[in-house]
Amino acid sequence: MANHASAKKRVRQTIKRTARNRHIRTTVRSSVKRVRAAIQAGDAGAAKKALVEAVSQIDGAVSKGLYHRKTGSRYISRLTHQVNSLQG
Repeated sequence: MANHASAKKRVRQTIKRTARNRHIRTTVRSSVKRVRAAIQAGDAGAAKKALVEAVSQIDGAVSKGLYHRKTGSRYISRLTHQVNSLQG
């Protein structure tokens, strides 16, 4: 248990940061699921719209340090490839 003021402050900061990170991570996962659901349904238009939203969410998570830069790029690349293969 935290006893000094600085340790108590670190606990408060960790709780806030964890809540923020959890929110960002769940929104990213939900947007990726929407893209995958549209791909499964074969709906190219909905997949493209969902992809734009997902890319924005992933980039935001990367900028906040939630995902590594290359991890975000990999997610975006794979989703984009799947949506483009749906077209042709």
